[in-house]
Order: sequence, then structure tokens, then C-alpha cells
Amino acid sequence: MKIIDQYILKSYLTRLVSVFTICMFIFVIQTFWLFIDELAGKGLDILIIGKFLIYYSPKLVPLVLPLSVLLASLMTFGTLAENYEFAAMKSTGISLKRALLGLSIFHIILGIGMFFFSNHIIPFGELKSYNLRRNLAKLEPTLAIREGVFNEIGQINIKVKTKYGDNERFLKDVIIHEYSRDKQNNVVIKAERGEMKNEPTDPNLKLVLYNGNRYEELIPKKMKDRLRIPHTKVAFEEYEMNIDLSQFNNVDLEEENITTSFRMQKIKQLRESIDTLQINFNEEKTVFSSNFLKQSAVGKTVRKNKKINENDSIPVDILKFVVMEENWRKARLFEESIDRLKNSIRDLKAKNTQFFAFRKLINLHKITLHEKYTLLFVSFLLFLIGASLGAIIRKGGLGLPLVLSIVIFLTYHYIGLFSKNAAEDNSIHPFFATWMATLILAPFSYILTRRASADKGSISIHDIYYPVLKFINKIPFKRINERKFN
Repeated sequence: MKIIDQYILKSYLTRLVSVFTICMFIFVIQTFWLFIDELAGKGLDILIIGKFLIYYSPKLVPLVLPLSVLLASLMTFGTLAENYEFAAMKSTGISLKRALLGLSIFHIILGIGMFFFSNHIIPFGELKSYNLRRNLAKLEPTLAIREGVFNEIGQINIKVKTKYGDNERFLKDVIIHEYSRDKQNNVVIKAERGEMKNEPTDPNLKLVLYNGNRYEELIPKKMKDRLRIPHTKVAFEEYEMNIDLSQFNNVDLEEENITTSFRMQKIKQLRESIDTLQINFNEEKTVFSSNFLKQSAVGKTVRKNKKINENDSIPVDILKFVVMEENWRKARLFEESIDRLKNSIRDLKAKNTQFFAFRKLINLHKITLHEKYTLLFVSFLLFLIGASLGAIIRKGGLGLPLVLSIVIFLTYHYIGLFSKNAAEDNSIHPFFATWMATLILAPFSYILTRRASADKGSISIHDIYYPVLKFINKIPFKRINERKFN
């Protein structure tokens, strides 16, 4: 490696490591604040929180690294151009393409490394972070209570209408079914509101209920007394319950129950999952189509008339009821037909929703698969764009390069984001959606590299209207006018 390559590589790597570290730190802090509600107030030590952030960090690398490469290349080559170091290189016969050679090889190796990183490290981090997050949610009883449904906690089954307040510990419209030792539900408690009070290290949960009633069904020993269905009712303004959470808080944070999510799979596993899902999806469509046709009156008649072609009209047998003389039979047949049509439409809508979810799951697998390949090229293309822009604008530091980097990266990021969202509902093909941003970057990086190598500078308005004006001047307007007058 020549001295000039070592100099450029050292300058670039210094900025790349610095920018990557700062950006990664910012994104990790953002992640911490994003999950602060799930991590705070549970008595977790710093090691558990740090472990979660470390497991979550690999999925941030495909977002942080391209931004770091773009900004570092802009700063490096902008500084070289600003300090006239490029002019000195060109005077010795070293072109911009030759100056980019060493870093181009480095980014090819970096792209290959990112491919293996996305195929091995990111799925492992997703597996660990997702399961750790699920296990941490079990440590907080308030998180285990969902609104509008019954939730089993310890020896009670509780349902609340709404939750509010700090950590959602205040409850409204509480219904509790309390189990006895023989697993019988003999006690029902209803209250207007409630409050959950507990410490993360306390094995008991203190539940305070306000303005309610406690109903208990009594079971006498004699059968005659049981026929009377005796029970008790007690009204209260404030009622305290202590719920044993010894088993509830006995959570293994290392437990991994979810291991088959598409974000946790490698390329080989994703291909197998896509093939399996596609086969199951096609089989389910075929079975539903066959069953729906068998249940349809039109389908039954068509199957009887085997000689009917697709272009033929509906058989007359289906419309026999029209020529009937009795009006009440016509009305009855009309009602039955309408009911059957409504049932068929309802079945079609329900199945369409299932098919949509099935197709979306397949598309998510395909998007995740192609994303691993796009990381091979993204860093290299953004490097070419950043290096070319830096040589054109001739500005280093954190001023204009930072603004340009953010604008270009956000454009690239949101193009990919919107196209992938469109691919989830099958609006566009997942392959095209995943590669769209990369395909847009490729010609853009080529054009900028050519302009920077030819010292053409940035694109101005003159570069746009001059070719158009030159083309217009070539049109023989005078000859056309002369022909009109003659």
C-alpha cells in the first residue's frame, strides 16, 4: 500500500470510527428512552438493562453504519479538497478515481462483513432482546393486566375497563373472580375503581378497591339447602386484598420461548420458511375455493352441466323459481337466496382477512431476506456519493457536510421505508421494494463520481437550461415561417 493510500485511509477511518461511535451512542440512548416504561420501576440492576441494550444494538447497525459512512466520506474528501490536497495529488498524476481505490476495496470488504453480520449477529441479538423483553414484562403485574379482558394473576381473575395514572396502576370498573383452594369460583368482587400498590422486591401485591360489593356463593353440606342457592353480599367503601406474587415474580430472564420469528432467522431458514408458507398458502386457497364452490348453488348446477363453457350464460335451472306461479314461494326463495349470498359474502370477507395476514407474513419474510443482501452494496454506494460530494463542494468539518449527509440519508431511508410498507400489503413486489432505494443510489453515485473526477463541480441551473436552449436554437423557425407565408 502506497503512502497516499495509507494517509487517506487513516484520515477516513479516524472520522468513521468517531462518527459511528457518536451516532451509535445517540441511537442507544433513544432506544433506552423508547423502552423506559418497560425497564423502570422493576428493581432491575444495571447489568440487566445493559444486557438488553447490548442485545438490541445489532439491529441498529444497518441504520447507523450507512449514515456514518456517508458523513465520514463527506468530511474526509471535503477536507482534502478544501486544503488543496487534491490539487497537489492531481499535479503528480493521481486522479480522484485512484484516490478512491484503497477506500473502495475497504468498503467492498466492509459490505461482505455487513452481510455476515446481518446473517448471524442480528438474528442472535433479535432472539435475545425479544425474549428478554417479554420476560421483563412479566415482572410488573400492571403490564400483565390488559383492558377489557380477564387476566389471571395469582389466585384471582381480574378485568378492568381502563387503566390510568403513573405506571397505569389506577384501575376503573374492576371485576374480580377469586378462586378458592378447591379451584372453585365462589367469590366475585365489583368496584368502581382500584389501585395497585407493590414494590418490585415485595412477594405480595396490595390491591385497594373503592366503592363496591363483594358477592360470595355459599355451599351448604345438605342438598336441600343448596337448592336455595344461598349467598352473601357485602358493600364496602374501601377493600384491601393481598395477592401472592411469589410464583408470578419467579421469572427466568434467560428463558427463550420465541425462536421462530422471521427477524430471528438466517438466510437458509428464511428460504425454507418462505417455501413452507407459500405451499401452505396455496393449499389453503385451493381448499377454500373447492369448498366454497361445493357449497354454492351455482357451483352445483355448473358441475351437473359438464358441457358448459366459461363463455356460456348461467344455466336456466338456477332461475326456475322465476317462472313459478305461487308468489309466496317466490318470496321465500328470494329470502333464502339473499341469506345465502350474505353468508357467502361474510365468509369471503373473513377469509380475505386471513389471506391478507398470511400474505403479509410471507412478504415480511421476503423483505427480511432481501435486506440482508442490500447491505452488501449500501455502504459502498453511500461512500461514493459522500466522497464525490466532498470533492465537489470542497467543504470539510461538521457544517455543510452534516446537513447534506442527513438530507441524503433521510431520503434513502424513507424511500426504503415507504416501499417496504407498500410491499407488506402486496401493493408492490417485496424484491423491488427492498432494492428500490439501492437502485436509486446506484446511478446517482455514478453520476456524482464522474462529475467529481472530471472537475465539473456541482450541478447548477445553467447546466439544465443551456442544453435545452441550445436545442431550441437549432430549430429552423425562419424556414417554417417562410413556408407559411409562401
